[in-house]
Amino acid sequence: MQLLVSLLSPYGRKVRIVLAEKRIECELELFDVTPAESPLNAYNPLGKIPTLLLDDGSALYDSRVIVEFLDAVSPIGRLIPKGNRERVAVLRWEALADGVLDAGVLLRQETLRPKTEQSTAWIERQRGKVERGVAEMARDLGERDWCHNERFTLADISLSCCLGWLAFRHPELDWRGKYANLAHHYDRLSQRPAFAETAPR
Repeated sequence: MQLLVSLLSPYGRKVRIVLAEKRIECELELFDVTPAESPLNAYNPLGKIPTLLLDDGSALYDSRVIVEFLDAVSPIGRLIPKGNRERVAVLRWEALADGVLDAGVLLRQETLRPKTEQSTAWIERQRGKVERGVAEMARDLGERDWCHNERFTLADISLSCCLGWLAFRHPELDWRGKYANLAHHYDRLSQRPAFAETAPR
């Protein structure tokens, strides 16, 4: 298998952590998705990362599909529970974290445009999604050690990738200062090798 990825992509980081936690060997190939005619388009018509190339030549995308595939490939440390309600609870965490990231990426893209072309209403709309999403994650986590069912799951990986990217790209949002439980959870996960080695820098 080969993972087409950028080292700064939080979605790619999620896949890289899953690979490491499940001890799955996979070659990485770095891509810049900025050019409209990126070579990545030959593997993913959407031109997005991460994309996972399988040994039979087929490609998987996006990160949610990839991590679900990887979790089933290896029995080591299942990250997505099998029971329907348990599974959905973990995938809800992933959807919330990815949704916050989606809004954060749109916010960043808008603020990188020339000042005269920026939409204040659009910026506030995306910032509102990020802030509400992070507040929801803090409420859902509460004082527990893990996001779901008192064990390490994909929910914890998704939360950490989201918070790490926000700290890297949007430090002004200061989720650390507002939510001590999120900061504690993030710092504890950051001690795991897979998280430390993939942290955005």
